[in-house]
Amino acid sequence: MTDKLILVSHPLCPYVQRAAISLAEKGVPFERVDIDLANKPAWFRANSPLGKVPLLRVQRNGEETVIFESAVILEFLEETQANPLHPADPYARARHRAWIEFGSAILNAIGRFYSASTEAGFLAETSALSAMFDRLEAELADTERNGPWFAGEHFSLVDAVHGPVFRYLDVFDRIGDFGILDGKPFVRAWRQALSERPSIRHAVAPDYPQRLYAFLQAKKSQLSTIIQRNDLAIALP
Repeated sequence: MTDKLILVSHPLCPYVQRAAISLAEKGVPFERVDIDLANKPAWFRANSPLGKVPLLRVQRNGEETVIFESAVILEFLEETQANPLHPADPYARARHRAWIEFGSAILNAIGRFYSASTEAGFLAETSALSAMFDRLEAELADTERNGPWFAGEHFSLVDAVHGPVFRYLDVFDRIGDFGILDGKPFVRAWRQALSERPSIRHAVAPDYPQRLYAFLQAKKSQLSTIIQRNDLAIALP
């Protein structure tokens, strides 16, 4: 009997997108259920000890197993589904897992960037975020690749993890030119390739940019102030 997979989601969560991308790349059918994290259902609170999405509900032979934490979900899919996204070589696989962790660190840095409450803090977080992409640029430049992905020809979980990272930058670029990817041609080329990948494009709803923009606008941060200035400038005759 085929397992039924239900991905419990939030429309803006980048960690949910990782799981959705992996499932799409593997060709695994799944149902996606969005919840309101501001008003969490009782069944969600009972199954998510950390109170976060994603959850993967696996229904099999009349029983359900609930898996939480995106990294664990990705590894579970690698172990149970066809079309692996990790390299077979254990040394390469360890390297990929390390760069997946780096992708999570970039997401944390992005959170600090859009949450910075002062101009000085915002500039500091912009510089720190740019430095993280400098490190990624160096890794891509130092690696012999014969294709557009992190590992060259083969799309991997490292690509799945960084697709949602660059999706943030797509919206940031609409707000202003913060120079985060200046002087990083390898990262820019990778970003472009990822943006065209169907699994990454379809990991969010069509209204994702508008939802994220509204979320950033409401943060009461320095970035929110820049958005308000832009909106005022557009509204002026």
